[in-house]
Amino acid sequence: MDGRTAEQRVWSSLPPEARRALETELAPTDLQTLLMAVARSRAQAVSPARVLRRWQEDRFVRPSTCDPRRLAPVEARLWELLPPSVAGVELSPLAPLGTCSALGPVDQHRMVSTVRGTEVLSDPTNALAIEAADRRLRQRDSRVDVAACARVVRAQRFAPGWSAHFPLFAMVSSARDTGSGRTEAQLLADHIEYWQRVLAEWLPAGVPRITVTVFDQPVLAERLHDTVLPALAGGPVTVVEDPERTHGIGYYAGAAIGLRADFPGETVDLGDGGLIDWTAKLLGDRKERAMASCISTERLTAAITR
Repeated sequence: MDGRTAEQRVWSSLPPEARRALETELAPTDLQTLLMAVARSRAQAVSPARVLRRWQEDRFVRPSTCDPRRLAPVEARLWELLPPSVAGVELSPLAPLGTCSALGPVDQHRMVSTVRGTEVLSDPTNALAIEAADRRLRQRDSRVDVAACARVVRAQRFAPGWSAHFPLFAMVSSARDTGSGRTEAQLLADHIEYWQRVLAEWLPAGVPRITVTVFDQPVLAERLHDTVLPALAGGPVTVVEDPERTHGIGYYAGAAIGLRADFPGETVDLGDGGLIDWTAKLLGDRKERAMASCISTERLTAAITR
């Protein structure tokens, strides 16, 4: 039974007025009180044996198989390689309910929602975009660059061997539009240059590459060829166009990058990023421009030891 069918089955077992009350009529604080009371009642019925069984079987709570002693130095070095202008942020493991679905075309069922009007952090770039927007309100004339390393939880099913929770090292930059795609070009170049340094530090020459794709934006395509690529030419990691990429259309605002590692017979996706319109949405200002990118530190650590 898929999620939508199960949802319909549950709603059909309740009176229509109950659904109206839960979805629209109850005030948010009253709904939170009700859900917390239900959770408390159910928790009181949980035995220690059941807790152990859930620990063994529930993909959301099982520990990662990555050795933290291998992971920690990689993440520490990522911080060291960041430019001093990028502010570090220690994110909460929770975010406001709707943080991802309000900013992009993402189904809320992909997040782990809580009964307190929040959701478990599923993507640090969304939370960093909110932090960047908040900082831009207080320093409108200054560009904002923020970074975080956080373990996230996602509800969608992953391939065997991959956990439902994993750490991501992410960076978000936000600035005022200066016209002709110049701001977007600068954001793209700065993020790619950082990831060039990261991948060159950890992976053998010829293994890593960074892809960049412009999605039907002629002006931005011009800036890619006359500004971004020339600025990155000769860098420690190859940057190549990927005109065939379609993943990210509708999510990224005009351009996307991919962090890849090519091994014999296999290409590993280490991270992703692109231009975003999230700070523009958050601030209600179409002149805001932003860029987000991130890397899976567990995948990077695994690639380093191959």
